[in-house]
Amino acid sequence: MNIQIIVNDTHHDKCFRELVNQPVTALRGMTKQQADALRDAFGINTVGELADLKAVKWARAIRTMAAAESEPSANVAKEALIDDAVEMTFPASDPVSIQSSITRIEVAPEKVDASTDHQGAAAIEAHNQEAIGCHALGQGGDKTAGAA
Repeated sequence: MNIQIIVNDTHHDKCFRELVNQPVTALRGMTKQQADALRDAFGINTVGELADLKAVKWARAIRTMAAAESEPSANVAKEALIDDAVEMTFPASDPVSIQSSITRIEVAPEKVDASTDHQGAAAIEAHNQEAIGCHALGQGGDKTAGAA
């Protein structure tokens, strides 16, 4: 470890055994006001006393255990339900889009004229003939030339 990045310049020549007994102001970034606050609040004067502070040890233990703790089962279940819902909305079987405007590659089905391919086509044609006086649709569903 490069000790020069964690202690002030005046303490670069000291070994770790010596740094433990140095004032907390030996730590880089620790101001005199912060050191006075630590002394007044916790009775801490040295780097070693700061390291031994129970609150610091407890905080480090909580952070270490939090990293190792597994997710609560309720959260895992909720996450699984959300994942399943998203998968049902956007199934993986859908083809990948080649362009943003193409979402599926399909052949359009042949379409039939609804007026001739209807169970009541004969009644519709009879009504049309009565209303306009001639066949509205010719053979095969095509409009006749004289139809309106």
